[in-house]
Amino acid sequence: MFRVFRTLGLALGLLGGVVAAQAPEFAQQYTQRLGGAADELRRQVAILESDAQASGTTRDDAVDRLRTNPDQLVARRGDAARADIARLARLSAQQQALASATSPLGRVVAMLRDPDLPVAQAAYRDFSPAIPTNADGLAAGLIGFFAAWGGWRVVSDLGQRAARRRPRRTVTAA
Repeated sequence: MFRVFRTLGLALGLLGGVVAAQAPEFAQQYTQRLGGAADELRRQVAILESDAQASGTTRDDAVDRLRTNPDQLVARRGDAARADIARLARLSAQQQALASATSPLGRVVAMLRDPDLPVAQAAYRDFSPAIPTNADGLAAGLIGFFAAWGGWRVVSDLGQRAARRRPRRTVTAA
C-alpha cells in the first residue's frame, strides 16, 4: 500500500512539474495579449482626446459631458469611456511591472499579482503549451514538481499517522 502512495506522489509531482513548466510560456502569451488590449485602448482614448481637443475641452471634461448627457445612449458612452481610461491605466501599470521583471519567472509573479481577467481568460482559451527549453522553464517545472510531490507527501503522512493513532476495534461474538 505504501508503494502505491509513493508512486501516486511521484506521478502527482511529475504532473505538477509539467503544469508549472508552462507558466513562463503562459506569462509570455498573456503579455502579448495584454499589449494588444492596451494598444487598442490607447487608440480609443487618443480618439477621445482628439475629439475633445477639437471641441475645445479636455478629455476629462468631455467624459463628464458625455456621462451627464440626458440621452441615455450618450451617457452610457461616457461611462464606457471612463471605464476604458481606468482599464488602460491598470493595463499600462501591469505592462510596466512585466517589463521590469528580471526573468521569465519574475514575469509569472508580476502577472499573478494583478491579472486582467479578460486578458487572462483569452490567453488561457488560446494557450499553446510549449516544451520548456530554458533554465526558467526547468526551474518552474522543478518548483511545480516539488510543490505537488511535497504536498502529497504531507497529506499522505498525515493520513498514515491518523490511521496509526486510531485504536483497532475487536469484534466479539455474541
